Amino acid sequence: MAAGMTNSSRLKMLLSMLETLVLNNILPARMVCECILACEKLQYLQGDFWVECFNLIRRIIGGVDYKGVREIMKGCREKAQTIPSILNASVLPQLRALENVIEYIFDRNACLLPGYFIVNEIQKAYPDNKNWPHWKLAHLLSSFVESFRSTAQMVSIIGHSLKRPVVEHSGYADHLINPWKLDPATLKFSLKGNLPYDPELLKPQTGLLRYVLEQPYSRDMVCSMLGLQKQHKQRCVALEEQLVELVILAMERSETEADSEDVTNSHWLWLHLSSQLIYFVLFQFASFPNIVMALHEKLAGRDLRRGRDHMMWVLLQFISGSIQRNPLSNFLPVLKLYDLLYPEKEPLPVPDFNKALCTHQMAMTCIWIHLLKKAQSEHHNIHRPIPHTLKVHHEFLQHLVMPSNSNLCMGADYRIALLCNAYSTNQDYFSRPMAALVETILGTQKGPQQPPLPPLTNNAALANGPTTPLSMSILDSLTVHSKMSLIHSIVTHVIKLAQSKSNMALAPALVETYSRLLVYTEIESLGIKGFISQLLPTVFKSHAWGILYTLLEMFSYRMHHIQPHYRVQLLSHLHSLAAVPQTNQTQLHLCVESTALRLITGLGSAEVQPQLSRFLSEPKTLVSAESEELNRALVLTLARSMHVTGTGCETLSGTWCKDLLNTIMQNTPHSWANHTLQCFPPVLNEFFQQNSVAKENKQQLN
Repeated sequence: MAAGMTNSSRLKMLLSMLETLVLNNILPARMVCECILACEKLQYLQGDFWVECFNLIRRIIGGVDYKGVREIMKGCREKAQTIPSILNASVLPQLRALENVIEYIFDRNACLLPGYFIVNEIQKAYPDNKNWPHWKLAHLLSSFVESFRSTAQMVSIIGHSLKRPVVEHSGYADHLINPWKLDPATLKFSLKGNLPYDPELLKPQTGLLRYVLEQPYSRDMVCSMLGLQKQHKQRCVALEEQLVELVILAMERSETEADSEDVTNSHWLWLHLSSQLIYFVLFQFASFPNIVMALHEKLAGRDLRRGRDHMMWVLLQFISGSIQRNPLSNFLPVLKLYDLLYPEKEPLPVPDFNKALCTHQMAMTCIWIHLLKKAQSEHHNIHRPIPHTLKVHHEFLQHLVMPSNSNLCMGADYRIALLCNAYSTNQDYFSRPMAALVETILGTQKGPQQPPLPPLTNNAALANGPTTPLSMSILDSLTVHSKMSLIHSIVTHVIKLAQSKSNMALAPALVETYSRLLVYTEIESLGIKGFISQLLPTVFKSHAWGILYTLLEMFSYRMHHIQPHYRVQLLSHLHSLAAVPQTNQTQLHLCVESTALRLITGLGSAEVQPQLSRFLSEPKTLVSAESEELNRALVLTLARSMHVTGTGCETLSGTWCKDLLNTIMQNTPHSWANHTLQCFPPVLNEFFQQNSVAKENKQQLN
């Protein structure tokens, strides 16, 4: 009725009656406002009706709850969009009436709608500059959003997109990872709230992820940044894309390097990429066929050939280790890459096998051999024999591996490595080159001939065997599958030697080669995991004290390569080992304590709480039963960690390490000097003040 009135006085009277009904709680204010905004006749051309309606909304909106005010604000914005941008002066009163309502909603003193809700609605309504409010309201809306700029800076890091984290070798506390967390789908920072952040912070942080991926020992940090968990096996397309980009980047770097038979700067990047690819594909965070197809798509039309052998080496690493457990179809896309990158019509010459580079140059031939072997085992015909381009390479390998070639032994060249890489999935051919590799570090120890001695009657060991370990260049030249076979052979030999009760010491070459193999993160399941869960317990049960001593010494000097959860696990083993009486084994006992001390003091400040917290249900496993010195070292490590990470100010009852401290005091009661306690974090200071130990005096000692 009011919309059709031409008499201004009658219109005002009707709307004032509506206002009276609202003020007397006969009609709800929200319903009246929503009915007005929904009215089809509320058009800017009906000037009087428009102005009076918005004036009414302005007067009664104070009785609307915040959810209703949010809807009214949305309706006002929609009505503003119906007004053309080019106006004459007669329409200004309508715009002013609408503007008054929005200004009132925005007034923080009116308390109609929380400011954050307002800015959230504005940001949602006008994302990424895709549409714009009416120009008359633009300044009002933008000013309100800008008023939250300081808030956005307070809850974000200025220049965050330009910063890069220090990628530690292992161990990350939550407070160190949180600033670098990215959305796994978009690679954007996990920013809280829809605030006016710096535009750079809202972009995908591909450069950040790529930087971290390039760093050694970065895989745990990558998983923490993207929230990836091994048990969930979730594919992360963004991670997959960045792995592909890193391979392309490595191809471009190789293109700028001069032709050389020696190791180049990009060589180390390729080795690192192979390790990363194996890890992320193995745990199904990335798909191998998709990576290969993406590489083919990006390399098509680009003349990048110098890095092709290195790239095939990276792919060979994964193929050789997983082709036996996966269908052949997962690996056939590699043939498309071959067709693209190897256009030669003539056979490629056999590379210089005295150079480590030859293992990369023949990687494509090794891939073909693995594919053909898999096709044979699946009774599948791939309709493609070894191509003419690789014919000479293949014939060279076939000649080397033949039983008629009796001179198969490890020399200064890389022929054995080539054979291991090519035939690691073919046991008929693989056993001889692997045996030659093992023989190099075991020498005559493969079958211990020494008569067994009664346990604990003679601690002397016969020093025998090769002294020169396999070089790092040889180990780097082996595929992951070959490395796993080698480390399995070493562990099997050590266990047999321990169980035979022989007095023969481990060959120096074997010990150093095993130490070097433990460093490779891509074989940790057989490496450090096998060392802690299989090798050490077996050697201990066999009372092979000489071997145990050697293994502990070896671990002590490779500790910085080992992930912290393995180190804490070993610490638990050492405490249980030290609790067993060792008559006449003083040197071994000192070695156990020395290794435990290195493990405790070697924990990084950010590693202490996350790693020790995993054992809090059984704190005795982390605490020495007898050694006060080790337990004091553990307390000092806790104190150092709390100082560096800014923790330790909570109450004693709420601290995470209370049970650990109680166990320490039960096993080895001790006290600290006052000047030391003053330097302790408050929670440790309070604990030792409450659990002070009475000082011994001469009367007690007598």
